[in-house]
Amino acid sequence: MTFARGLADAEVRDGLEQALAGVGCELAGTIERRPYAYRTSFPLEELRVELAGEGPVTLLFKQLDWDALDPEAQVAKPRFLHDPEREPAVYENLLPQAPPGPPRCFGAIAEADRHWLFLERVEGRELFQVGERELWEEAARWLGRFHAAMAPDLDRHRTEGRLLDHDTVFYRGWIERAAEFAAERDDGSAAKVAWLRDRHDQVIEALCAMPRTVLHGEFYASNVLVASDLEHTPVGQTSDARVVPVDWELAAAGPGLTDLAALVGGWSKTDREGLAAAYASEPGMPPFTPRDLDFARLQVAIQWLGWAPPSWVPPEGQRHDWLGEAVALAEELGL
Repeated sequence: MTFARGLADAEVRDGLEQALAGVGCELAGTIERRPYAYRTSFPLEELRVELAGEGPVTLLFKQLDWDALDPEAQVAKPRFLHDPEREPAVYENLLPQAPPGPPRCFGAIAEADRHWLFLERVEGRELFQVGERELWEEAARWLGRFHAAMAPDLDRHRTEGRLLDHDTVFYRGWIERAAEFAAERDDGSAAKVAWLRDRHDQVIEALCAMPRTVLHGEFYASNVLVASDLEHTPVGQTSDARVVPVDWELAAAGPGLTDLAALVGGWSKTDREGLAAAYASEPGMPPFTPRDLDFARLQVAIQWLGWAPPSWVPPEGQRHDWLGEAVALAEELGL
């Protein structure tokens, strides 16, 4: 669990009151603080509060400053991607225009040494803990609705959301980092990364030709909660599921298939096709082919190869052979 270390109750209350005032809410009564068990790189707390006119509410309090990360997270997280004002900007400026689902924003503060975000605490399961493919398909449909809704006004969204840009420079940076990190290892990976690097321009060309929209940026199953009564839904009926994407720290402008590629990782070919079909079924979605999705999947794998230096070792449950996946995808694509 992570906790907002060293912050006195009075300091948290002052920041919350300031944030709430910005969204037209008012704190009433005391604040009950406790750490939040959801895994995240930035410190999170649960705040049980009472709001004037709304009654008891449970909020999440998230610190977004680089110094709030523990030393291990600072090694694992690429510093050049960090912008402590991006996620609040997405919640405040973009998500009100998106399909329902993401947590309600209860305000943010942005000061020189204090970037805080206050969000609705949603009761739900992380998608990776959900075995029912129906709920994964519902997440894919939500993603399709989101991409279709946000694409028409992308230039404005890019500015208002402080979005990263998945462009040629962005893509090429990851293969260069991957090559740099592979050269530091004594495991034979450098030659395979060099082979990928020689073919990477074809990946860039394919991705840059795809339709662009607002991306979550990390639409992995660990960053999607589902609030559903599926276990109480009769067989043959559709559950009333709420898809709740969280952790919008790396929101970006780019091809929507990047988010879909993150979602479908780990599924079999047949299941990937089912999730892709659910995504494509939403009105307004531009057509795409399995080959297009494989290009996006390949770039996701390459990004992970360039994510962190060899000195960082991912936790046991998060290890994956991204190099093997990248090489296999490149070979399947005939690169």
